Amino acid sequence: MQIINVKHPLLNEQRPQTDTVLIMGFFDGVHLGHQKVIKTGVNLAKKHNLKSVLLTFDRSPRTVYQHEEDFKYLSTNERKAELLEALGIDYLYFVEFSDSFAKLKPQEFVDQYMINLQAKYVVAGFDYTYGKKDIANMATLPNYSREQFTTVMVPEQIIDDQKIGSSAIKDFITHGKIEEANKFLGYIYQNQGVVIHGLQRGRTLGYPTANLSVDGNQLIPSIGVYATRIKVGNKWYKAMTSVGYNVTFKENTGVTIETNIFDFDQDIYGQKVQLEWVKYLRGEVKFDDADGLVKQLKLDKENSLLALK
Repeated sequence: MQIINVKHPLLNEQRPQTDTVLIMGFFDGVHLGHQKVIKTGVNLAKKHNLKSVLLTFDRSPRTVYQHEEDFKYLSTNERKAELLEALGIDYLYFVEFSDSFAKLKPQEFVDQYMINLQAKYVVAGFDYTYGKKDIANMATLPNYSREQFTTVMVPEQIIDDQKIGSSAIKDFITHGKIEEANKFLGYIYQNQGVVIHGLQRGRTLGYPTANLSVDGNQLIPSIGVYATRIKVGNKWYKAMTSVGYNVTFKENTGVTIETNIFDFDQDIYGQKVQLEWVKYLRGEVKFDDADGLVKQLKLDKENSLLALK
């Protein structure tokens, strides 16, 4: 998969050299609903011997239109690219969602970013918009196509009578329902970041932890203890992770992500890691003393190993 970063306007040399199936969407998290859209486009490209092109943005449109500067993401751009490549995309376009780009009128957007990308088919979800939703939606897209491409709309995807959507998944993650989130994602949710120095209290308790500083504005699961896996270098390790405030020792650290890696004894400060959230175990508890915490940590490890079998 080739990645093309675009600063509006699209340059002639950035245009594909052949006809394409163009897949449109922001695709935060690349969940099962997104995957249905993407696979529809990839399969269509293969059927018609075309290249599959996916166009997305470097940031959420909400950060521009609604000025949500603290918008939380289910996937960084690096993670999104990784997930999209696994689905067989040929070309991935990241367009900088600048103020000037945001001001494009629907016909201008179609001309410059659909027709100019050599689209013979444009594939998107039922709720995709490219301007004001009452005039720039999938139902109206043929009106702007200049008869250059065919519109393919992928219907709403449902699990347990609920729409598969990024908002629902975020709600699960922030309310301790990580298994439901993983079900809607179609894979295990993860954060990426760098191991930083903490207070090293876990080491004195016999449960040393790697403290994670996450990249960018990634959404972090709710306060609690989780069964997790962590990728260090090229290897995955079983682990348990606490998201919390260190309430037992009244340490004013803010929210920390602390991972106790099982059967592991390496210095990994400064290393990039990936942390998978497998199962929510319990909420944060304030213990009377260190002994009570150690007993609970022993039980947490047992429960994590059961969940990670």
